[in-house]
Amino acid sequence: MFDKLFKLKENNTNIKREVTAGITTFMTMAYILAVNPSILSQAGMDGTAVLLATCIASFIGTACMAFMANLPFALSAGMGLNAFFTYTVVKGFGYSWQVALLAVFIEGIIFIVLSLTNVREAIFNAIPISLKKAVSVGIGLYIAFIGLQNAGLAVNSESTLVTITSFTDNFSTSGISALLAIIGVILTAVLYIKNIRGAILIGIAGTWGLGIICQLTGIYAPNAELGFSSVLPSFAMTDFSKLGETVGQCFNVDMSSVGIFNFIVIIFSFLFVDLFDTLGTLIGVSAKADMLDKDGKLPKIKPALLADSIATSVGAVLGTSTTTTFVESSAGVAAGGRTGLTALTTAVLFLISTLFAPIFTAIPSFATAPALIIVGFLMFSTITDIKLTAENYTSAIPAYLCILTMPLFYSISEGISFGVISYVILNLVCGKRKEINPIMYILAVLFILKYVFL
Repeated sequence: MFDKLFKLKENNTNIKREVTAGITTFMTMAYILAVNPSILSQAGMDGTAVLLATCIASFIGTACMAFMANLPFALSAGMGLNAFFTYTVVKGFGYSWQVALLAVFIEGIIFIVLSLTNVREAIFNAIPISLKKAVSVGIGLYIAFIGLQNAGLAVNSESTLVTITSFTDNFSTSGISALLAIIGVILTAVLYIKNIRGAILIGIAGTWGLGIICQLTGIYAPNAELGFSSVLPSFAMTDFSKLGETVGQCFNVDMSSVGIFNFIVIIFSFLFVDLFDTLGTLIGVSAKADMLDKDGKLPKIKPALLADSIATSVGAVLGTSTTTTFVESSAGVAAGGRTGLTALTTAVLFLISTLFAPIFTAIPSFATAPALIIVGFLMFSTITDIKLTAENYTSAIPAYLCILTMPLFYSISEGISFGVISYVILNLVCGKRKEINPIMYILAVLFILKYVFL
């Protein structure tokens, strides 16, 4: 049955190899089940509800990828997009998480339409490669900065805006938490360097384990008033009724309180980041699996993009940020995964994970912070693909501004805005009009209008 459904022989693979690859993919990306509730709960959402929504959306999206495209790619709540959801849309712009979910839902619907045409690929091709890479690098720094904050390492400072925490003041709470986060970063980095499968997930578990030991020995003292809860895990049954707190809430929005232009900007920002993240991941992982044709294109990209789009809309209805294709799928590909059976295996594991919600939601922020910092590094590594030579300054400087402004302005959308606007202006002024795709003019004007009317 599986051979006929997923064309295993045609792809020179077998059930054992595909299942093993699916488990490998799940192990490398399961950290999202701890990190996503940690990030979205800061937007005011219930952690258990977010985890359940993430698991179910991941299951549906990955199963769609398996049956619609027969590709070994897994989907879940995208890193960077969840940070944009919480720290920019909710905390930055002051909108409710329901409004943010509505923006994600509409983004998914637009992507469904675009995925049925060639528009999505056309938009992707219009953006210069330097800005595509810069968006990834900038998001990496942005995520890492959030990790430093969640770890309690980066704190407010009146003189320098931000500084490193004091390890001696309040050592039993903030001090030991920051120290454990540092240990977690080192542990995760070592595991990753040694190519240990599930390095990020193991790093989270190891850091959490050290936190439990510290609490049991009295080194870490929970203080709810200061925001430091007990790190001891809960083995209670999952409260599936919590999902009711987020399901359908994206439609429970009073649009009269939302500026229509600002809302459009939010939708576009989600679209922009998700567009590059998804297409970049699909092409990159497909190249590694030798699935691209002679022209460097992925033959099954339309059903793959459609699966990704459906997952985004479904995830928003359930109660999670943008669901997208994960670059960690490359781990499963490296383990031999070549068909949708790999994706289906990962999907089933996500569904099973709903039974362990109390454990995942009990993981402290100092244990998930190292994952954010290391994932930030993995995204930052694409900076080597940006050409910084003099003849490329008209594209390199906009890329630099894009990277610089994301963490410093605490906003992914601001980084994208500065990158697009500066690219168009510099190339126009320097006589390189031929380098500018007409779509870039439209994007630049839209971003400028955002600043004029905000």
